[in-house]
Amino acid sequence: FVSSSGCFVGCINEHKRLNGTEHRITSLMLLLVVDTKVLHLVESEEEPSPGVGGGFCRWQLNPGMYHYKTVPANRYFTVCLRRAGQTVYQQVLSVERPPTLQGWNWGYCGEYAFYHALYPRAWTVYHLPGQDVTLTCRQVSPVIPHDYQDSSLPVAVFLWDIENKNDYDLEVSIMFTMVNGSGHKDDKSGGHWNEPFHLEKDGDAVSGVLLHHCPAVNPYTLCIAAREKADREVSHQTAFSPKGTCSALWNDLITDGRLDSPTGSSPPTAKGDKVAAALAVGCTVPAQSHNMLEFCLAWDMPKITFGSREREHIRRYTRYFGARGAASPALSHYALTHYRQWEKSIEEWQRPILQDSSLPSWYKSALFNELYFIVDGGTVWTELPEDADVSGGLRSENGGLPAQPAVIKEYGRFAYLEGQEYRMYNTYDVHFYASFALIMLWPKLALSVQYDIAGSVVQQDPTERLHLMSGRCSPVKTRNVVPHDIGDPDDEPWQRVNAYLIHDTADWKDLNLKFVLQVYRDFHLTQDRQYLQDMWPICQAVMESEMKFDLDGDGLIENSGYADQTYDGWTVTGPSAYCGGLWLASLCVMCKMAILLDNKEMYQLYRSTLDKGSTAFDKLLWNGKYYNYDSSGRDLSNSVMSDQCAGHWFLRASGLGDGEFKAFPQEKIRSALKSVYELNVMSFAGGHMGAVNGMRPEGVPDRSSVQSDEVWIGVVYGLAATMIHEGMLTEGLRTAEGCYRTVWEQLGMAFQTPEAYCEKSIYRSLAYMRPLSIWAMQLALNASQRDQTTLASTGTTDQDQAVQAQKEDQS
Repeated sequence: FVSSSGCFVGCINEHKRLNGTEHRITSLMLLLVVDTKVLHLVESEEEPSPGVGGGFCRWQLNPGMYHYKTVPANRYFTVCLRRAGQTVYQQVLSVERPPTLQGWNWGYCGEYAFYHALYPRAWTVYHLPGQDVTLTCRQVSPVIPHDYQDSSLPVAVFLWDIENKNDYDLEVSIMFTMVNGSGHKDDKSGGHWNEPFHLEKDGDAVSGVLLHHCPAVNPYTLCIAAREKADREVSHQTAFSPKGTCSALWNDLITDGRLDSPTGSSPPTAKGDKVAAALAVGCTVPAQSHNMLEFCLAWDMPKITFGSREREHIRRYTRYFGARGAASPALSHYALTHYRQWEKSIEEWQRPILQDSSLPSWYKSALFNELYFIVDGGTVWTELPEDADVSGGLRSENGGLPAQPAVIKEYGRFAYLEGQEYRMYNTYDVHFYASFALIMLWPKLALSVQYDIAGSVVQQDPTERLHLMSGRCSPVKTRNVVPHDIGDPDDEPWQRVNAYLIHDTADWKDLNLKFVLQVYRDFHLTQDRQYLQDMWPICQAVMESEMKFDLDGDGLIENSGYADQTYDGWTVTGPSAYCGGLWLASLCVMCKMAILLDNKEMYQLYRSTLDKGSTAFDKLLWNGKYYNYDSSGRDLSNSVMSDQCAGHWFLRASGLGDGEFKAFPQEKIRSALKSVYELNVMSFAGGHMGAVNGMRPEGVPDRSSVQSDEVWIGVVYGLAATMIHEGMLTEGLRTAEGCYRTVWEQLGMAFQTPEAYCEKSIYRSLAYMRPLSIWAMQLALNASQRDQTTLASTGTTDQDQAVQAQKEDQS
């Protein structure tokens, strides 16, 4: 479950099914995150081991700070079956056999369980052996495109369908247990307490237990709740100790299928002790019939501080439910009475893609399930403080940003980590790829991120610090350049940027260009003219900063002989395919924006530079088949880079790349893509693992750096999108499929897609931002379908298009 309010993750060990592909569950983890929300199960192919499976194990309640701890009493759910007043079956729905809670019946057989995931929903099916009963737990979390209210809520719903295939009635109870805490050391700090609650509103009632967790920093309340109905009995145990055998709670349920339901709150825990709570719901299921039980989990941490403890931040959902820390009952009630609307919205969003028979099942699975990172990326979604000045009080000569841009005031501030292991918020060179998910699904959040980045551009921090790769000191932030990131969650994000210490990114060649390209793409997709006007002076400022990298005045920037771009371990010297291509594409969109804003003078400047730069780019890098990695003349400068067409990709995603607003000849782009497909894809790992970053012309990976022989999943999805834009649909899907099969099936890294892996299945940086670029593939598919519709209506053929493109290239 994920919400911009934090995160905690658990495991169940059963079976997996990822949109059409069904597998036996061996170690399936249920992921719980708090504040933009998610509800899904994460699985791996490893055999279950003690302490893994059946409970929550990955936690991120403190923003951006993950810790990994299995909490035995958080063992998902327990089922109790009763016939004629006698309990005939009681089982924890987990394959684990933990060393604690020995009084419970563990070891559910995973052969009888199946898992299906289509984010933000999941289904786990349990066939209870020997009972002729099937339980299906449907999990729903409101991660809904273009919804900026319910998508912020820290809630998740568990809907249990119970099918009785017997010829007699059964009484069925399901028990949900939860520890007050996350397995962190502060669980034993003392002062934590639980209390039951009941809330009736608008004719609907919910009841459950509130678990008040009271550390000195970032206190919160967990809430387990159930919906009351006439044919259901809701009972609870306010507090029990999760130590020892815990037989009393088990026997309480087994006796009559219900819990004792004491009144009043529990006393605060003593230092060194833990406390847990349980909630049970029972109903009668007639013979050969169904019934349903509805549970909710909510977590209320309205105010947060980051590691520095300098500022207090208010979470987005408090706009609707208050910031007093008493919202859990109302959140639970809202979730249990609105989840049907959420599911309707989710189905309407997903249906056109799921019903498109031209798209393979693996793609549909990847497209939706990769969205887990939007909410499980250490995500925070906060209100803009009243005293905040996004612009830093600074203005460029040609204007500047408002102190509080309307889009941030209305939709809040949004940040997600580069990766769960790479602790930097909104890492911009990577967000360049991942941003397609935001701009397509939550465009207001995408614009909010852009305003925050734009505000940091015109600011500076002259504090000197040591950079690890060069061993030299330089300022933390230079004015008029795009920051690498907006900060570390263990410090004070937004206030102190550039937590990255490896290189001085003020001299990176890609960051400024990626800002410009995103500005126009976002305008193209939103048609928000105020946004374009606000960003224009910032774009001019960063382009002016970028101009200094054109050392010889040929209109083309040069890399500086170290890894000065997102491939921060792969040295590049002189004009390069990657940064040179981004530069030309940025000049192209600056021309387009200058025309839209009626700035003829700047149009002429960027147009003349683009013309010169394009000539130099072809002269220095084109080898007749593809663009060389760089123009240094080194032995490996003619390596084939999979990401060499990144600039053209963004032009296509922005509705450009043809006619006046084109930076690259179409036949050269297609030749380069064919070379990448033949070498980086099909000549690597038998064509089954996606595209390797660097490949030698003779068909062996470029092993000159730690990154050149890696596959970057997010880069591959961007490459596939470029192929689709260029009419290479089959090649694009084959390229991306290799990554999906490798990550989600062979490596067992579902819902924790890494940044990179190598041919020998060595991986790096689990749960990473960049793979969200798969939504660029969907954007390309949408554009392709529109183009085909247009061609059909005009009678134009593909051959006519090719002839026209050739004429344009010649001209």
